[in-house]
Amino acid sequence: RDILQHSEALNPLFAEISNSKSVLLAGAGGGFDFVSGIPIYLYLRKMGIEITLANLSFTQLPFSEAQEVFPGTYHITENCTDLPYFPEKYVLEWLQARGENPSVYALSNDMGVQPLRRAYAHIQSRHAIDTLILVDGGTDSLMFGDESKVGTIVEDACSIVAANQLPIANSYLLAIGFGVEHELNHHACLENIAALTQTDEYLGAFSLTKAMPEGQAYLELVQYLNEKMRLHESIVTNSIASAMQGGFGDLPPTRRSKSSTQFISPLMNLYWSFRLQGLAARIQFAQLIEDTTTMHEVAKIFQKYRAMNTRRAHQTIPLL
Repeated sequence: RDILQHSEALNPLFAEISNSKSVLLAGAGGGFDFVSGIPIYLYLRKMGIEITLANLSFTQLPFSEAQEVFPGTYHITENCTDLPYFPEKYVLEWLQARGENPSVYALSNDMGVQPLRRAYAHIQSRHAIDTLILVDGGTDSLMFGDESKVGTIVEDACSIVAANQLPIANSYLLAIGFGVEHELNHHACLENIAALTQTDEYLGAFSLTKAMPEGQAYLELVQYLNEKMRLHESIVTNSIASAMQGGFGDLPPTRRSKSSTQFISPLMNLYWSFRLQGLAARIQFAQLIEDTTTMHEVAKIFQKYRAMNTRRAHQTIPLL
């Protein structure tokens, strides 16, 4: 564990998980979110830690022939059907080609907080999970709800609130991709990180670079996923990959992003790390969604919250 011991001095997250035996690494907001956790997966595997992967999924899971092992919880294997959009299976394929064979679960994004909590609890029990890490590709998971623009906050908030109800003492969130969202106020995002710093919930940031073995692997994985899902290239993962390779400014990383202005920068390949409990406590509508059963219900409650509450004034980052 020499590498891990070195990392402890750089980021408290690694010190706190150094004695973990079984980690659940889960995508918070769905889609490609858990892809941004794969460098962490590879790093922790070198430490001999068992990792289970899960993802709030936008895949058409009923058509995948994956086994539903618990309501809304599908076990993904190499025998699942190839679909035009199936990041969970293609990440598993890529890992298996590297000699890895983790358990991978796709979680239906129709679920609200309570069924999602039960799904996480099932995985926790099945794999004796002692540490949970949610991963967000982007930074809308860091929104509290009262910002002028919040990105696609609904799925992230649902995952954070659900996961925070689990009896797991070591629970964290990692966010990477600062600047990738357009409908998000990044001034407020930094303000939120500052607020979390005041209460010791922010554990610091570290870069994913192409010089790292995990960084090089991430670049290879992004390219593999681009080839497997040519019509669904991820703007987030390709933007992070561009930043890792020195891209800067308005560089559309995919065909899907050519019609919008991008801002690729060295901030984009930073992992920002947080204690999950402190982050969950800051979500201002958390109590309103605690008992929800569907994601549609979560979205409706959030829309009502936004309509009935004052938002922070929109501000830009004052740098020239």
